[in-house]
Amino acid sequence: MSRVVPIFKREFGGYFRTPVAYVFLVVFLMLSVGLAFFVGQFFDSNVASLESYFTFHPWLFVFFGGAAGMRLWAEERKNGTIELLFTLPITPLDAVLGKFLAAWAFLTIAILLSFPMAITVGFLGSPDWGVIATSYFGSILMAGSFLAVASLTSAFTRNQVISFVISVCVNLVLVLMGWSVFNGAMERVMPQWMVDTVANFSYMPHFEPFLKGMVDLKDVAFFLSLTVFCLFLNVLALER
Repeated sequence: MSRVVPIFKREFGGYFRTPVAYVFLVVFLMLSVGLAFFVGQFFDSNVASLESYFTFHPWLFVFFGGAAGMRLWAEERKNGTIELLFTLPITPLDAVLGKFLAAWAFLTIAILLSFPMAITVGFLGSPDWGVIATSYFGSILMAGSFLAVASLTSAFTRNQVISFVISVCVNLVLVLMGWSVFNGAMERVMPQWMVDTVANFSYMPHFEPFLKGMVDLKDVAFFLSLTVFCLFLNVLALER
């Protein structure tokens, strides 16, 4: 772990050395809040809840997860610094963990900066703070999975745009497989058990219980397993 910390500090600090990080945070907050107010009808629901805010997070992370992770390895390859990185006394696992944790911390900050929404809900009504806490926990956990996919795609190319496009496509498929509209269409051509099996590999059915205040171990295990699996493949890609 001591070898991971310097990588983490280098990467995390790198996000804030350019204006891009601040633009990312502002755009994420504007879009997430805008969707909650104008599409999720935050005020019209007359319910002291943040469900209308968190409902759109899977769709947002399709793009913002890819944007946060596309530079992790593609930039190192493009600048030729990946060889220099591995001349240091670290293993590929140390480098992957350090970079991933830094990007995950950055996404966590983006999510937590929505705390004025929670304060607003608390001012206007009497929300269930336990549900709000599980919603934040589920969103942060899910963001890690989106990011792990983006980190993996970034390890295969030196072009950040290509990495972004591939990660968006992969994550979009993983979201759509659990979308009710997609499942309804699939039920017409596939048996129900097969539709349920496909949906079980999607982000959606594992994230929705968090929005209702339920923390199920199988949902936590899904996100952690997907994250660990992608990071494992990331290490293998770098070693080869």
